[in-house]
Amino acid sequence: MMSGVFQPGLLAGRVALITGGGTGICRGIALAFARHGCDVAITSRKMEHLEPTRDELRAAGVRSVAKAADVRDAAAVNEAVSAVASELGRIDILVNGAAGNFICLAENLSPNGFGTVVDIDLKGTFNVSRAAFPFLKAQGGSVLNISATLPYLGTMGQAHASAAKAGVDSLTRTLAVEWGPHRIRVNGIAPGPIEGTEGVKRLTSEKSREGAIRTNPLGRMGTVEDIANAALYLSSDAASFVNGVTLVVDGGLWLRSARILGEE
Repeated sequence: MMSGVFQPGLLAGRVALITGGGTGICRGIALAFARHGCDVAITSRKMEHLEPTRDELRAAGVRSVAKAADVRDAAAVNEAVSAVASELGRIDILVNGAAGNFICLAENLSPNGFGTVVDIDLKGTFNVSRAAFPFLKAQGGSVLNISATLPYLGTMGQAHASAAKAGVDSLTRTLAVEWGPHRIRVNGIAPGPIEGTEGVKRLTSEKSREGAIRTNPLGRMGTVEDIANAALYLSSDAASFVNGVTLVVDGGLWLRSARILGEE
């Protein structure tokens, strides 16, 4: 499907670094980038989450490396990012997709639980962006932060993730202003519920998924390909004048209801 939407060589000659790239939405983005000619490095906390996707990327005919690093550990991040730049020669695109989440009402949420999600989602996004900055600055490039629609809705049971993703959106805007003069565009994607992902499996029920489909103006759940297509656009020259935007990709669901994803 995606090869019919974009040119096969859309990202030829470029190198992307994708955190959380071994699974879920970010795996889909990594594979889409590879199909469009981009060399891809992927990171996660554990190598076993990365190796199968790395092999798929190589099978697509591009160079690919996998590096284990916890985005909460700035020193480990710096080492991994530098290794990627050394092995693949450059970094043109950064996708910050590493994230953590669980359902818990605020009244039951521990400070550690709240802080862990903020550390992964928000601090992790900053850590990797900061580490990649010198390599992006060398020739210009693109940063893409994976956000969520949760903070736009007041979603029940998601105070921690909503706060973290709201911070990510704010960071996106600030870095877009600060780094634009270095020819680095910084944008985001806020996916709605995406069919088949671990997040949807763990954070929704059958009833809430049915409600999401019923309430969505487009009458369906999102797909990984929907997000990958948005990532291709924002990371390519087609979006060369788009900077500081967080693109909501949810079929208009967020405009309809703040409650359905949190219902039992």
